[in-house]
Amino acid sequence: MPHFVLLYDYIEDNVARRAPIRPAHLALVNDAHSRGELVMAGPLGDPHEGALLIFNVDHREAVEQFVQRDPYVQHGVVTRWRIVPWTVVSGGA
Repeated sequence: MPHFVLLYDYIEDNVARRAPIRPAHLALVNDAHSRGELVMAGPLGDPHEGALLIFNVDHREAVEQFVQRDPYVQHGVVTRWRIVPWTVVSGGA
């Protein structure tokens, strides 16, 4: 099954802006993980400037659907996102 990397860029004041919608975002993340679609995910930088999410799904469309449902995207915490196919050479499943 192919891997896809989802990269998010966050707004500068993302910690305050994401707080009220974080539970809904984490529910979406945990649901995708429990189905085996999302391998791992987490913020990038300190302070957080974005996030990296790794998916193991058959088609890019599954990642696009995740993005469209993500409260961080819907509420403007994410300023830009991109999906990149990833060829795993070592490690992982």
